[in-house]
Amino acid sequence: MTAQIHAFRVFDKNFVLDVNSGSVLQIDDLAFDVLKNYYLDSEEKALQDLQSKYPKAKIEEVLDEIQILKEEGYLFTDMDLKPVLEKLENSYHVKALCLNVAHDCNLRCKYCFASKGDYSGKRELMSPQIGKMAVDFLVNNSGNMRNLEIDFFGGEPLMALETVKEVVSYAKGLEKEHPKEFHFTITTNALLIDDDAIKYLHENMDNIVLSLDGRKHVNDYIRVRADGSGSYDDIVSNIKKMVAMRERDKKEYYVRGTFTRYNLDFAKDVFHLADLGFREVSIEPVVGSDGDYLLKEENLPILYEQYGQIATEYIRRKKSGKNPFRFYHFNMDIYHGPCIYKRLWACGAGRDYLAVTPSGDIYPCHQFVGQNEFLMGNVFEGRLKQDIVDLLKQSHVFAKEECPSCWARYFCSGGCNANNFLINGDMKKPYHITCELQKKRIEYAVYLNSQQEIISSAYNNLYRNWQI
Repeated sequence: MTAQIHAFRVFDKNFVLDVNSGSVLQIDDLAFDVLKNYYLDSEEKALQDLQSKYPKAKIEEVLDEIQILKEEGYLFTDMDLKPVLEKLENSYHVKALCLNVAHDCNLRCKYCFASKGDYSGKRELMSPQIGKMAVDFLVNNSGNMRNLEIDFFGGEPLMALETVKEVVSYAKGLEKEHPKEFHFTITTNALLIDDDAIKYLHENMDNIVLSLDGRKHVNDYIRVRADGSGSYDDIVSNIKKMVAMRERDKKEYYVRGTFTRYNLDFAKDVFHLADLGFREVSIEPVVGSDGDYLLKEENLPILYEQYGQIATEYIRRKKSGKNPFRFYHFNMDIYHGPCIYKRLWACGAGRDYLAVTPSGDIYPCHQFVGQNEFLMGNVFEGRLKQDIVDLLKQSHVFAKEECPSCWARYFCSGGCNANNFLINGDMKKPYHITCELQKKRIEYAVYLNSQQEIISSAYNNLYRNWQI
């Protein structure tokens, strides 16, 4: 890929990201003006436009320093991705399964992509037999991968808790026979959690995702029961019990919500969750093709402001120690981010990540479930339709028309294929609102790293971790 940089400002700090190498530099105002306007090929133009603002000698000094950074491979670097693409074209192993153990739910959330839990089909629960066959499929198609992942999903997976327990027990038993290690995650609305369920989940789940949309009036307008009543009070008390145990034993969890056009001030929901004692928080933008709750282009400015408020409050609370939190979309490790393969294919849906329905059908991911054109096979036959596998192979970021020229391409990988298809009818056409929000989150994530004294001086290389 040809050289590309992204120069941006967050509050009072200036940064430049070298897109191909992954280098991030904190820079002064002069360097920012030079890089932002791409004066590098014309020293005369830079001097002409900037001498009214900066001394000539300083401009020449910055131009010389930038040239040195280019020569040392920190800025304006090229990247040959052909070997990476060829390797991925010729390899196929499954690493993770999303087991939709429940196509049923005790809530009727207005924005639910799963059609209130039934995925536009019949309400049913996965049997332990189907669950075990799915585990066998994962083992048989995982190649030499040792660490395998199983996500229990729904609907509401606790409606099929006995299946969850049998699948976990079965998978752990297989670890004795195969060189595999299973890691389990469950996503739950927390309504069915009792003391026994809390104990079981805490002991057996590597990560637990607990759904709550924030403030009571926000949550209870969207996340309703079948009779239309709210769910906040019961959910909060249950989540508090679960989180207290996870925090005590330093185990992974996060409380995840969704913001819509009804709570464009979603920063308040983030702070509300933190005030409840939840340190790991995620509030994510709604996605859908129809509904008055959907976000619009005109909402972007206020949403950008919300991310700025979250970043400011994150720092304030971290310094004070009062109700600190981590915001999921700011948790970007600029030293040890995903490998280049992950950056090109993101979640790997349809490649190394698949979803299994209660009847044993296999789809590229849980958000494709019910869309017959993406039905890949089933656990009974144990093989997948090659044409769909090939289709997903071509869903990488460089196959998407708008993405190869975007500075954020290695962070979002072209967005969620399922969402792209849902919104635009084409996996290769990214959903614009999601793209713009992702870019803003990346900029704030870089800024927060700088505030943690990771960046100590101008032109300090922060990370170069995309090795092939």
